[in-house]
Amino acid sequence: MPIDLEICVSSVESAIAACAGGAKRVELCSALSEGGIAPSAGLIDAVRAAVAMDVFVIIRPRGGDFAYSDREFDVMRRDIIEAKTRGVNGVVLGILTVDGAVDVPRTRELIDLARPLEVTFHRAFDLCKDLDRALEAVVDCGADRILTSGGEADALQGAGRIAQLRERAGDRIAIMAGGRIRSWNARELALRSGIREVHSSLNNGASSPGAGLHPRDSGRVEFCVLEADVRAFKAVLDSIAL
Repeated sequence: MPIDLEICVSSVESAIAACAGGAKRVELCSALSEGGIAPSAGLIDAVRAAVAMDVFVIIRPRGGDFAYSDREFDVMRRDIIEAKTRGVNGVVLGILTVDGAVDVPRTRELIDLARPLEVTFHRAFDLCKDLDRALEAVVDCGADRILTSGGEADALQGAGRIAQLRERAGDRIAIMAGGRIRSWNARELALRSGIREVHSSLNNGASSPGAGLHPRDSGRVEFCVLEADVRAFKAVLDSIAL
């Protein structure tokens, strides 16, 4: 079976590179330096018009933790409705309680609102105190997949735990590995974990054309994805599947 590759992007150019390099889909975010927040309507439209591939949009109102106020939760609802009108294929979200568990009622409400789009529960999952219990909670909420590093700083460190989660999940929900995965460690991760879906940012820092023009700007860095990097990563995954 092939191993699907999802690339996290924050620009039209990066989405085009991901598509040309052979990725299955993109996760569209803004503010990747904050871990990704919901993109603007304009960016969603531009990416949707530029690529003929699956586009998933992150639903996250701010950086920081994943326990949201009532007003922030309302923003997430509105962002889902907005994304649905713009022809995306899925949304990516995650809500936790203050004590480190999946917020089941709110997560279920957002997933129901998002349908018929696909739904990924993102790496807020890795902050849960009990990953086995969190897995069952996300399954109960009705999500299609979980993005996880196995609770570790990176997916390779968490490969054994990812394998356990995948086995526990069975056919009920897909487990997608993410967290500092690159072409040089993807083979080992896939062989150790048995996953069939991989998520990576593949971002290369590049200076913005306007960097340094403002006295307070020490040199802003753009996050970009290169087609060659995506193609090389995809080649590694395809070689594992043979």
